[in-house]
Amino acid sequence: MTYRGHVEKGRVVVEDDVDLPDGTPVEVKPIRDKAPRGARTSVKGKLTVSRRLLKYAGKARGLPRDAARNLDHYLYGHPKL
Repeated sequence: MTYRGHVEKGRVVVEDDVDLPDGTPVEVKPIRDKAPRGARTSVKGKLTVSRRLLKYAGKARGLPRDAARNLDHYLYGHPKL
């Protein structure tokens, strides 16, 4: 039988109310989904911070062409790279 769960504070927590006796051999295999890393949701079903911020990607307008490379120059006055 297969049970689903998650890792909490470094320990595997089974989501169903399963009563396995101490010493029962088990096999734990992480689930790999095909979604990009930033698209995954947290264990509680809430969107991760990176996923929530993706809605702002590509929205900035009127920035210099080298804004990403020279961000510290434009924000703090550091020399350009």
